[in-house]
Amino acid sequence: MSELTHFDEQGRARMVDVGDKDSTKRRAVARGEVRMQPETLKLIEAGEAGKGDVLGVAEIAGIMASKRTSELIPLCHPLPLSSVGLVMTLNASDSKVEIEATVETTGKTGVEMEALTAVSVAALTIYDMVKAVDRWMVVGEVRLEEKTGGKSGDWKRSS
Repeated sequence: MSELTHFDEQGRARMVDVGDKDSTKRRAVARGEVRMQPETLKLIEAGEAGKGDVLGVAEIAGIMASKRTSELIPLCHPLPLSSVGLVMTLNASDSKVEIEATVETTGKTGVEMEALTAVSVAALTIYDMVKAVDRWMVVGEVRLEEKTGGKSGDWKRSS
């Protein structure tokens, strides 16, 4: 495991200095899911949730959250994002909504945290919008799937 970069020589938290790094095109993909009762998934699919378009609202929430990641995660750099996209897939066989976020920028640091934040907030939004009918939901499996760009190069989760 490489050296932890968010601590100085005395062990104090610090924001990493990226001033001397080259700006490169960077991309990150994260995924997560919300497991629920089959009836809840059918309600979402039919567009019959009392609060409105669950997946549409969750998509917007994820995009908005990705743009505010540095306000939520203390040592993240604020980044000008060039692209944020979320895809929600209804998986009836496993009774869950699968969420994938892809975030891109050209900059001096990566967008992994922005992609993870987008997935997390989208999942929490789904939970919030249908919690009145299903308190058994589980938000989980939030993970980085791949990242490209930067000094450390490309990385992809093994299957």
